Amino acid sequence: MTKVTAQMSISLDGCYAGRRHDDPVTWMGSDEAAAFFRVTRWVVDTMAWRERQGVDGGEESVHSRVVEESFAAAGAYVMGRRMADGGEVPWGEEPPFHAPVFVVTRRERETLHRRGGTSFTYVTDGIESAIEQARAAAGRKDVAIAGGGTLLRQALELGLVDELELHVVPVVIGTGMRLLDLDLPSKQGLELVHDRVIDTPEVLHVRYRVAGREQLVLDDRGGAITRD
Repeated sequence: MTKVTAQMSISLDGCYAGRRHDDPVTWMGSDEAAAFFRVTRWVVDTMAWRERQGVDGGEESVHSRVVEESFAAAGAYVMGRRMADGGEVPWGEEPPFHAPVFVVTRRERETLHRRGGTSFTYVTDGIESAIEQARAAAGRKDVAIAGGGTLLRQALELGLVDELELHVVPVVIGTGMRLLDLDLPSKQGLELVHDRVIDTPEVLHVRYRVAGREQLVLDDRGGAITRD
């Protein structure tokens, strides 16, 4: 059965990038970019990522196998317009996805076809529609939410994600764009079930099954604290 999966590299304090910077001309010198490239450094160093980018080199490591596994599992992708626009030039004529990509946006655009099986379809009627279209295109493979963080937060808030993998890098950003600042109803939490952990000095890969929302209630231990 097709799952909706998501993964994100984050700092120890939960940031996937630094303070937001919206000027594309100066973005590479921004706080957002500096923190983003720090928490994704482990990806860039892998052979699997470099092969998808058409670049030589990289390390054959446990991190490379994590990247290779994620590419192999995805039959289609969903991403936000900001990420798609930002990656269009760097990804070149053969982006790394090699599968249909559905871009959530408010602005219409014709489908963009690239080499290697990648296409970008611009969906203007919401993330739910984009995921359904991606499901139809994915066949028996998974639908991967490829980012950015704002879109992934929205998907988590709407209960659209079945599996979440966090790549936790041992760095503290301090002030930045935090992935899990979710807007949930009062006294509710998003419950996760541990599925897999790969612990390395460079990054902690932790995968969860998303179990859904639960009420946050005091159990007997909490009640004991509040009793006189």
